[in-house]
Amino acid sequence: MSNAIADYNVSGLSEAELTRMEREIARKYMGKLSIPMVLWPIANLICWLSLWPLVMSGIMPLWMGFIIATVNITLSYLPSHEAQHDIYARPGDKLRWLNEAIGHLSLIPLAYGYRILRLTHLEHHKNTNKPELDPDHIFNEGTNLWQVIKSNISAFQPSSKGSDSYAACLERLGTPEANRAYVEQISILLVHMAILFTCAAYGYALEALLLWWLPLKLGVTYIRIYLSWLPHYPGHETGRYRDTRGFKSWLGVWSSLAMTAHIVHHLHPRIPLDKTPAALRELYPILEARKCDILEREHAH
Repeated sequence: MSNAIADYNVSGLSEAELTRMEREIARKYMGKLSIPMVLWPIANLICWLSLWPLVMSGIMPLWMGFIIATVNITLSYLPSHEAQHDIYARPGDKLRWLNEAIGHLSLIPLAYGYRILRLTHLEHHKNTNKPELDPDHIFNEGTNLWQVIKSNISAFQPSSKGSDSYAACLERLGTPEANRAYVEQISILLVHMAILFTCAAYGYALEALLLWWLPLKLGVTYIRIYLSWLPHYPGHETGRYRDTRGFKSWLGVWSSLAMTAHIVHHLHPRIPLDKTPAALRELYPILEARKCDILEREHAH
């Protein structure tokens, strides 16, 4: 697939014709199992789990384990995000078990439950940038990077606006699945704290701090900056073609975890993450014609 922006003429096409062309292009990127997105969560989880015996036995220095753990936890959300949108397999498919397994297991380093993230994320898609209904809107309100970092630090505190936003979303849903997700998340947090306290009690407090607690805070902050704030800032516009924006990332598209192509995800959520940059390049003339907030051609890669 070429890295060049597609250059076809859409001038004069009606809305119906643009929509038909957009769907035909998007369909090309759906429906096939993405092997990189299957290997990603498996390798990431194994790597993170292996850090514990390697560091505790002295084979790997703690500072190196801390760096790798931070990367692992930062990378742990997106495979589950794929599962939240049934990208690995839809209900009733033979590989549905794989979709659900990745959804749950990839989140172990993040100490979050698959159900609560799935339910709140789908509500984000339905109500993007609507302050009272979008559970992620609270993380998009900062006018600069430092404000976003501060809001994320406060979100780690009990009864913060960030945690209340997710709890309020589950309460609004009021379904048995939402209630189960709430109880599941509390259980996960209790297990997480129990593991940290046990490590500390047996003389591994620094290992617990630098292999899980601190990397978790750093990883979640990075995720919220790149998956939430930058694609949606300033977070005021709503509508299918207006609630996301293009931005340039410091080390290219993958330093943003492919979120520079986030508009493609909101338009066509079942396109695998690793295919969204290519889909953006091919869809670019259509999005340009629709006056979407996308980068200039020389940066939209």
